[in-house]
Amino acid sequence: MTRSRDVADTQDNQGGAVAPYVGAKNLVINGGMDFWQRGTSIAGVTAVNYTADRWMGFRANTTFSRQSTNDTTNLANIQYCMRVQRNSGISATDVIILTEGFETVNSIPFAGKSVTLSYYARKGANYSATGNSLGAYIFTGTGTDQNILVGYTGAAIPVNASGTLTDTWQRFSATGTIATSATELSVRFEFNPTGTAGANDYFEITGVQVEIGNVATPFARAGGSIGAELALCQRYYWRAGGDSAYQPYAVGTAQSTTTAQFSVQNPVPMRIAPASIDFSTVAVTDSINAYSISSISFSNVGKYASTINVATSSLTIFRPYIFVSNNSTSGYFGLSAEL
Repeated sequence: MTRSRDVADTQDNQGGAVAPYVGAKNLVINGGMDFWQRGTSIAGVTAVNYTADRWMGFRANTTFSRQSTNDTTNLANIQYCMRVQRNSGISATDVIILTEGFETVNSIPFAGKSVTLSYYARKGANYSATGNSLGAYIFTGTGTDQNILVGYTGAAIPVNASGTLTDTWQRFSATGTIATSATELSVRFEFNPTGTAGANDYFEITGVQVEIGNVATPFARAGGSIGAELALCQRYYWRAGGDSAYQPYAVGTAQSTTTAQFSVQNPVPMRIAPASIDFSTVAVTDSINAYSISSISFSNVGKYASTINVATSSLTIFRPYIFVSNNSTSGYFGLSAEL
């Protein structure tokens, strides 16, 4: 892999000024690691496991966390990065994977095109990969909306490169050609650890971009702005909560003494009707009493809104209730329509 030119040296074909920062050219959602709706420190597991929004981490005994870039010279316009760390004292040396997959509808415009993957990365003091290397790849498939960690039909790797990390931010880039038959893409980074992990056995990454063309242009968020980037993330997953104790999520009524039903409006139309619910520290309240919740299930589900059934006890049938976080800022309620 070769290091790309500095942004200040990137000119247009006529030798003019640097192109403006624009959205939509970047296939990668949350490439600046801005949004972490599930929490800013996620323990890795050997399964499909979402970390920062849209990003999946794969490997037990690892931690995926949001950090500040702390560099206004090399990354003047990027505030956050992801740290991918092998936990201290771990001797297992299985490859650690960070990946993001893209919908077929967004991947097809890249078919038959030359594409460039670019990113910023640096290493921790105890980074244990041989030669301080970090693998960087673009995978393609011929299926529809598959999850890369589950597997692509007709998998190929048109971009297969590596970068040599230092403790200073560098920008790396690599170029390849996507097959005309490709209908799905994903970007992937791999850390191959060695020995026993020290206290700072990690790499940090941000400013990830996949774009059409054979030159890495200045990093731009897929949405073009922070607000639009959040909306793109919420198309796949959204979570309410964390702002205040007893934060309200929805208003509904008791259908029986043990079930209350609530209508939930999605903040944006989701990719598909959400397939799963996650929640913690929530309750049903009549503004006087709070009733703990044992389970939540879908009654009706859609891309724009859903109706949920909340299982609890001691309700008064047909009385109105509010679905809330239960006297804690750690309460949340989320819906997922991930690939």
